[in-house]
Amino acid sequence: MLNKCIKSLFFYFCTMPLILHLETSAEFCSVCISRGTTILAKRDTTERFVHAATITVYVEECVHEAGIKLAEIDAVAVSMGPGSYTGLRIGLSAAKGICYALEKPLIPVDTLQTLAGAAYKKNPQKAIYLPMIDARRMEVYTASFDHQQKRRTPTAAVILTNTSFSDLLSSDKKIVVCGNGAVKAKEVMLSERIDFQPLISHAGYMIPLALETWNNKNFADLAYCEPWYFKSPNITTPRPNVLSKIMNDKNL
Repeated sequence: MLNKCIKSLFFYFCTMPLILHLETSAEFCSVCISRGTTILAKRDTTERFVHAATITVYVEECVHEAGIKLAEIDAVAVSMGPGSYTGLRIGLSAAKGICYALEKPLIPVDTLQTLAGAAYKKNPQKAIYLPMIDARRMEVYTASFDHQQKRRTPTAAVILTNTSFSDLLSSDKKIVVCGNGAVKAKEVMLSERIDFQPLISHAGYMIPLALETWNNKNFADLAYCEPWYFKSPNITTPRPNVLSKIMNDKNL
């Protein structure tokens, strides 16, 4: 009887999808491989914005640690944003390259919903979840979710002030502010009903949403999918230096 149960559990585990997860939406890069809800291998860094230099190395190390071949994965999940413009492009480019080469499906994952789910798992409570992604200065990308991670409001870019989200704060529900934008939010949002969780986006948090998409077969179109930038990149033109000005004046 025991052997039969072990065989059944082993069969169930082996039929679960083997998914490679890539997270590059924020300042830290992370990669993990999961079988169902179990993480087989993971890699992350505390060094900021080194996605391009580390992502393929992390993939290779995770594959080796998991004891598999890259061709054995069933799908690639990638954090689609909103977040860092450059980081999102790096993550999606790596994911697309692997999917094209191995003919595997691509699973798009909402970064804000991932953070809301991670915050709930860390401390389950019937609250309104406000994941926030740092968008420089006092601005954040955010949306609200209920405790079942169902979206309540669309994604928005919000400049944080002491009156931000006053409509939510006027209700009787507790507010959970999570993500790397929670630190700046704590400076101006002073209500005692707010629980601040400065979570760092991580590939391991993507697993529940990736599995849901896998089960629904709602995969991204490899040819046309783009990151969910939400806003155009902040591109500036460098000021000409003195030498350039002299050379231009003399037509050199």
